[in-house]
Amino acid sequence: MDNPHIIVLGRAGLDLYPDPPGTKIEDALTFTSALGGSSGNIAAGLGRLGSRVSLLGRVSDDAVGKYTLNQCAPYGIGTDNVVVERSEVRTTLALSETRTGDTQTVIYRNDAADLNLQVEDVEWVEWETVNALIFTGTSLAKEPSRTATLTAIDMAKAHGITVMFDVDHRAYSWASVEEAAQVCGAAAEKCHIIIGNDDEFGVLAGDYDKGRAHAEALATDGRICVYKRGADGSITFDGSGGDGRDGDSFDTGIYPVTAIKPTGAGDAFMASFAHNFMRDVDLRTCVARGSAAAAIVVTRVGCAPAMPTEIELADFMSAPSSQTA
Repeated sequence: MDNPHIIVLGRAGLDLYPDPPGTKIEDALTFTSALGGSSGNIAAGLGRLGSRVSLLGRVSDDAVGKYTLNQCAPYGIGTDNVVVERSEVRTTLALSETRTGDTQTVIYRNDAADLNLQVEDVEWVEWETVNALIFTGTSLAKEPSRTATLTAIDMAKAHGITVMFDVDHRAYSWASVEEAAQVCGAAAEKCHIIIGNDDEFGVLAGDYDKGRAHAEALATDGRICVYKRGADGSITFDGSGGDGRDGDSFDTGIYPVTAIKPTGAGDAFMASFAHNFMRDVDLRTCVARGSAAAAIVVTRVGCAPAMPTEIELADFMSAPSSQTA
């Protein structure tokens, strides 16, 4: 596809970073601000790479909600499917440190606006113009967002749209791990692509020791699972029959870098993977470019502002020092 339209459903908000980098939150006198939230970051990453991308969600009718919407334009993120919530719900605020040791992130999500996504919001989307839907596990954590997200998945599939799921398990969002396993597990079976780390696939399996086996088992009937293992890279289980036989798998290493913080890597991986996958790039290259984007982001301040452009990503991957480990 020349210019596929990708919708990212879920949480977008305001991130604050203690300045200068390395400062603890409790010691900070100044902060820098940026677009944030897992879905906001993924959308920013897609926009930076040149994808046609839109957000689907809700923000509060206050200064933080307006900030979030204003910050979408510089990344090329469409906001036609973002509803301004008129009730007392609030857009998420996150404080995150630019440090590698004992890094603190504090997230304020009391009565979160994004979790008030309604089925009617999803039904208003012009799905016939969309080529891919990306959502994260956070949007499934509570009602009414849970039902709205499941409705979005069903409507996307009815229109022949590729559905990608970033498990992104945040324990504080859920009543229990068991609930997350049941709800996210059922959603995963409806998706074409599932991306998560070892712990997150462990949640889907209902047993942290069985995450890899669960990822491999899910990769059937056209599904692709990318099982991320941190410093050990990732294993991709390909049940699509696209790059090889159905049930093929391959390992991908990481790009060694000197990180200044751990946050944003997963969002960058999803953005770069999706951008390339929707342009019919071969699966191994999609995963490699996702890994490269993740490596770049952890060397920069912030998450959305740290996302690489297509040129930056290509330069990074072609540098003699940039070889996967």
